[in-house]
Amino acid sequence: MDNTQTSPTTTVVAEQEAEESVAPLPFRFEWTTGQMRLTFTADTDLPVILSGVSDTDSAVARTMQPIVELIATGDGRARTTTRFTNTGVGSRLRYASHAESVHDGAAELEVVQRDPHTGLEVTTTFTASPALAAARVKTTVVNTSATPVILEAVSSFSAGAFVYPGESTKDLLLHSGTGEQLAEFRWTTQALWSQKNLADFNSANMNQPGRGGVEKVSTSTWSTARALPTGALENKATGRSFAWQIEHNGGWRWEVDNVREDEDSVALVLLGPEDLDHHWSHKLAPGEAFTSVPVSFAVSGDGFVGVIAELTRHRRWLRRHQNADTSSLLVFNDYMNTINGDPTTEKLLPLIQEAAAAGAECFCIDAGWYDDTAAGDWWPSVGEWLPSARRFPDGGLARVVSAIRDAGMGVGIWLEPEVIGVDSPVAQQLPDGAFLQRHGHRVTEHKRYFLDLRHPAARAHLDTTFDRLITTFGIDFFKLDYNVTPGPGTDFEAFSVGAGLLGHNRAHLDWFAGLRRRYPNVVFENCSSGAMRADFAMLELFDFQSTSDQEDFRLYPAIAAGAPVQMLPEQAGNWAYPQSWMTQEEIAFTMVTGLSGRLYASGYLNRMNPDQLELVHDAYRQFKVIRDNIAASTPSWPAGLPQWYADTIALTLSGPEADLLYIWNRGDENSEISLDLGDGVHAGQLVEIYPRTLAPWDVTDGPGNTVLMRPGISGATARVYTIPRG
Repeated sequence: MDNTQTSPTTTVVAEQEAEESVAPLPFRFEWTTGQMRLTFTADTDLPVILSGVSDTDSAVARTMQPIVELIATGDGRARTTTRFTNTGVGSRLRYASHAESVHDGAAELEVVQRDPHTGLEVTTTFTASPALAAARVKTTVVNTSATPVILEAVSSFSAGAFVYPGESTKDLLLHSGTGEQLAEFRWTTQALWSQKNLADFNSANMNQPGRGGVEKVSTSTWSTARALPTGALENKATGRSFAWQIEHNGGWRWEVDNVREDEDSVALVLLGPEDLDHHWSHKLAPGEAFTSVPVSFAVSGDGFVGVIAELTRHRRWLRRHQNADTSSLLVFNDYMNTINGDPTTEKLLPLIQEAAAAGAECFCIDAGWYDDTAAGDWWPSVGEWLPSARRFPDGGLARVVSAIRDAGMGVGIWLEPEVIGVDSPVAQQLPDGAFLQRHGHRVTEHKRYFLDLRHPAARAHLDTTFDRLITTFGIDFFKLDYNVTPGPGTDFEAFSVGAGLLGHNRAHLDWFAGLRRRYPNVVFENCSSGAMRADFAMLELFDFQSTSDQEDFRLYPAIAAGAPVQMLPEQAGNWAYPQSWMTQEEIAFTMVTGLSGRLYASGYLNRMNPDQLELVHDAYRQFKVIRDNIAASTPSWPAGLPQWYADTIALTLSGPEADLLYIWNRGDENSEISLDLGDGVHAGQLVEIYPRTLAPWDVTDGPGNTVLMRPGISGATARVYTIPRG
């Protein structure tokens, strides 16, 4: 971090008093981080409003959306709706003060407001890098009254400055995503004002605010299992864009709402758990404080691609102190389309040798290594995490670990730490208080109990488990899974089930951060049942994320190409699982998927012939060449955002050394692919770096700034090109 950059500044700008106004003069204050300017409007008769946000200018919108929405029991909303705008406390908050500072290279702004009716004092904190047009935001509520206040919703951040003078609200596009298991990271772009989304009902004529909205909600602890906590608004006419992410490993909600018209036509509200969707309420005693889950936003004048690039850089900045995996460790995992959770010494030893020969740097033994049941049904018995004697005779698991080390690789192992099987002896050893509960019963899903990491016994069990595995086997890498969810939460020692779950979610992050501090050189993967918990609260702490459990190599590219909207490219662990029954083109196809982010290797390499293995070995070599460039890259989509049913999918990762272009084609030999690679890029600049040994595609210049590709091959085929800089 360059600490010599321009320090953020705040300025106060007096507004002209409206004609015949008897109210005290309102004022504006600006916070400039070096790359971003935020303009706030404060008034004695209104809450604080973020009236301008830009990376290029100081435009101000006539929005009325406050920066905080807050609901308390007995107070509710100022206007009847089920949205989270026009909240009672939120509408009564009034400016008290603001202050800016710099800590550890981070710029910080605190805006304080008070509600005289409830005695709540609310502080909104913005934290940003001076080098970026992005910020993290959280809201803290303190009860300064003499009586308890029951909170039902506290926004992390809300804003309405999306349409500026001379712009049309009808030019706004909404980008949002779906995270369905095995079909993750599917993104759509729609007109915000449309049949499906918001309607213009002539607010001025009705003298009514809007009550409609686009609402995305996640419940329980699979935070990315359906809707995704990331989105963006783009002005298709000007390119002015605003992207956001909610950074929470539990329930959340974001909504883009219809407010009134023109510059006051749209509101965005970002929340963690709340009462309506998540059974969350929190009793705030006098003097106590509650802080919302963090969220982040980024701005750009260069459209969706520009704002996702800025959000990508912001994510890296937030992770600047995570350094266990600076080289993007190349991990071979025995699970996907290979051993599939049934490891034995006999099955593993040949794979270990071939993985090492291919160039893997770590070998991970996936699920099942602890199972001693004759039927191999380890699902209801997990939790003790002791190696199986039946699966690993003649030397036990230690023999397999030694084989991995002798082959020159680090040792990895799978664990699902947050659950205890109903048949596990640990289920009886731990007290009931160590488990999530409702109505006096342990929460049970699919023959699993859930540890409550607020409880010291639950944390001690996990600490002992990791200490033992690392001490005994010298584990270098953990794949941490999470395959079941507990519903709305726990009512044990909690004011509400949602508050209990939030407490557990936060305790989980705190426990894991402590584990990382104790073992700073161990690499951790966040699996979570194939990206069902791929939120940034997790990804800020973990090294990488497996992007799916999708076993069909032909379907995976749409997932891999969409993942960089949600996560850093170097964190996108895309499986490549070549098999002996595949054609050479199909092997190249799955390897290109792996190369398009963080290569996550699998497949029965020990069953492949030399020509097939050479394709695999070359992909591993190429990953080691390009991985540093990937780890500094930003994504774009030269054929548009990936579509699940499209014949062609394309992704560009633009790094400091070169642009990496990934193309997958699932059409026939007559397919013609048109790519927009930007001004000045022509066909002659593209250099194929993988697979190289197969027939090259025909690459020519097309009309305008396009490049045309003709694979000339039917079925699954893919290539990686580099476009050098300069």
